[in-house]
Parts: sequence; structure tokens; C-alpha cells
Amino acid sequence: MDVEAQILKHLPRSASGSISFIDRYCSEYRNLFAEVRSYEYCKDLHLGIITTLGRKSLPEISKVVGVNSAQALHHFVAKSP
Repeated sequence: MDVEAQILKHLPRSASGSISFIDRYCSEYRNLFAEVRSYEYCKDLHLGIITTLGRKSLPEISKVVGVNSAQALHHFVAKSP
């Protein structure tokens, strides 16, 4: 189903894909997250941790994985249930 149809039917969107082994690993934890964004941030953090970054800070990870704002990752880490 395309995104427009999901919006019109008020269905939650599917999580965006990542590297296949990260998707498989994180799929075990999908039910812990009420929002798809939180689940995607979880996958982004896992992806950032395995990168070759010298300094694995949230701002650096957000740049590498394509998150618009490091603040979003910070909120995920600080406030996610």
C-alpha cells in the first residue's frame, strides 16, 4: 500500500528499511515502540554504532544515518520508554 493510501485510511506507516541484518535484529523489539519513529530511531542508533565513526556521539551518528536533527535522537535516548 502506498503512503498516500495509508494517510487517507489513517493507517500507521511502515518503518523505513535499513541494512537487512539490522532490520532483522531490531524487528524483535518492534512491539516495544508505540510509534514507528521511535522504532526507526532505534534502528538508526544501531546503524550508527556499527559505523566506522571515530566519535560515536549523537550529532555524528545523526549525520551519518541521515536523521535531520541530532535532537530527535537525543529525545529518543532520553525519553523513550
